[in-house]
Amino acid sequence: SDHMENICGYLMKYTNLVTGWQYRYFVLNNDAGLLEYFVNEQSRHLKPRGTLQLAGAVISPSDEDSHTFTVNAASGEQYKLRATDAKERQHWVSRLQICTQHHTEAIGKNNPPLKSRSFSLASQGSANSPGVQRRPSQNAVSFFNVGHHRLPTGKRVPIMQPDHLVDVREMMSQAEGQQRDLIRSIECLPASGHLTSLDQDLLMLKATSMATMNCLNDCFHILQLQHASQQKGSLPAGTTISWLEPKISLANHFKNGAAQNFPAEINKPASVREEQSTAEPCQLTREPEEINPDEELEDICDDKEDDLGAVEEQRSVILHLLSQLKLGMDLTRVVLPTFILEKRSLLEMYADFMSHPDLFIAITSGSSPEERMIRFVEYYLTSFHEGRKGAIAKKPYNPIIGETFHCSWRMPKSSVATDGGTNSSAHSSSEQGTLPKDPDGQAEQDYYTVKFVAEQVSHHPPVSGFYAECVERNMCVNAHVWTKSKFLGMSIGVTMVGEGVLHLLEHGEEYTFSLPCAYARSILTVPWVELGGKVNINCAKTGYSASINFHTKPFYGGKLHRVTGEVKQNMTNTVVCRVQGEWNSVLEFTYSNGETKYVDLTKLSVTRKRVRPLEKQGPFESRRLWQHVTESLRDGDIDKATEHKRALEERQRNEERLRAETETPWCTKYFLKDGDGWVYHKPLWKTVSAAQTQQTDSN
Repeated sequence: SDHMENICGYLMKYTNLVTGWQYRYFVLNNDAGLLEYFVNEQSRHLKPRGTLQLAGAVISPSDEDSHTFTVNAASGEQYKLRATDAKERQHWVSRLQICTQHHTEAIGKNNPPLKSRSFSLASQGSANSPGVQRRPSQNAVSFFNVGHHRLPTGKRVPIMQPDHLVDVREMMSQAEGQQRDLIRSIECLPASGHLTSLDQDLLMLKATSMATMNCLNDCFHILQLQHASQQKGSLPAGTTISWLEPKISLANHFKNGAAQNFPAEINKPASVREEQSTAEPCQLTREPEEINPDEELEDICDDKEDDLGAVEEQRSVILHLLSQLKLGMDLTRVVLPTFILEKRSLLEMYADFMSHPDLFIAITSGSSPEERMIRFVEYYLTSFHEGRKGAIAKKPYNPIIGETFHCSWRMPKSSVATDGGTNSSAHSSSEQGTLPKDPDGQAEQDYYTVKFVAEQVSHHPPVSGFYAECVERNMCVNAHVWTKSKFLGMSIGVTMVGEGVLHLLEHGEEYTFSLPCAYARSILTVPWVELGGKVNINCAKTGYSASINFHTKPFYGGKLHRVTGEVKQNMTNTVVCRVQGEWNSVLEFTYSNGETKYVDLTKLSVTRKRVRPLEKQGPFESRRLWQHVTESLRDGDIDKATEHKRALEERQRNEERLRAETETPWCTKYFLKDGDGWVYHKPLWKTVSAAQTQQTDSN
């Protein structure tokens, strides 16, 4: 790596309540993958006071301040450290993360191949299983033992054959049955009394047994992949690998939407079987589709998430989930219970951030670079309130790879602010400026159209791309976001990694911006959302920038949802606008001329998005894809919603497994990889540039 460098220096280390914080000299040894510390720099030649292996560690910046971070080793040991300032913390965190990733990946690469290991499979079953005898000396450790044993010279380890894997599958099926019996026995205990189903030790037993079975299933999947790779190319067409579940013919491997048929299960609803098997031919699903805005109808869905409902009733499930999590643990691969879900996909949530299209369109009408930057900040800060549905913190559906969402907004031209001044009302209906003529010379419509498309372009890591444009105003925005979730104790933190760019083609300006972190607080009582972190907005051409701070609530006192920021001219370092308030309530903008404007977000008019009816949507469009989950949640049928959700997730895992086995890369539909980001395949800046070139050539 370009940044694999050994660094050293003083950091404060938290020892205990009595000793508190102490300065220690830390050394990052990249070659060995170690973080060591000494009493001081002079004692560096002595044995270190402490050492952490970084392979498998989690490096977590703290949300309590901008200086503190933690290093959570795979062994369970933790260092809580504090740098002198935010810049130094970022330096240490980034270097530690790079070293951790390098050595974690190295472990996987350097592991001995499976053919050099021996597998001893003990007798199946347990002492209580009918018809199964168990030796007295057999214990839980020997039930499924994978060991590194030295073999006599000249002895070769036999390659695992399918019948051996069938034996393993049968053993694991028995273990899974016993684990289900254990869970059922615990859940059948009374809710009150001496021993209850909410007993902390029993919850931990449930979590441990489930984690063990998940681990064994992962190992079994690795064995399947190893055997499939060894036999690759030697199987005749149509051969079925009988130990894969669900059983799928090799001739029908899933390739970016190629048809695949799952066995119909009569005990599942037809809608669940449809979710497991729905897939379109490759040439249909992966070709970009032009959505006609005239086919879209004004959205009538209004799913507010203000009811605790099932969250109150499922407290034991939340406790069970928490018992499986570690502080700082990455939640990307953790399957969360259905009852905490919103009734919309994450892709649709990104669209709901555009619910004030009049403010978005008004940005390009600013008469000066200063005014356009201020207008963008105003729009940016008003977008988060409507993006959240209700006061209760619930989680949108995790989009599956290839999922898309389309919508549009129509905005009367009379309701969009023009270049009437910085602090003019963004919703004034009396302001009308000179509007551009239709490029084709046709009669102009009395409204602007903002079109939006989003796509889940990656599953691991989970990355979404979204794009919006207003052709009439020559403006568009392109963004990609990687959501990283972490468990923080009694809250969950979501970091929005990525970048967006607003293009004002009329002015030749580009505004880059980032997104704040989100936190779900008080997850055991009444969960609520707050935003935190610092975001920056920059326009390189004009030299204007904005710095916005979303403040998390202090432990004692302080206001909720507070935000502050300023817009300045970088060349002169002059602040031209300051903002303060709450991002979900009232914002106060103070301009350089001394004037002040207040924006009450609860009273801002919301423009409903326009969406195609379900029957006109493709099978991978969000609302059609998740329709059965959404309907079940609306009906309050959590079990049915969970069944539909599991069917979608199983289909995604099976498709991902088959693509890995056949080494088939995923092809996106609307977005193209561009460096570290993703760009819409036909952005407005390319369309306009091509049209201008064509016009120049014709002249």
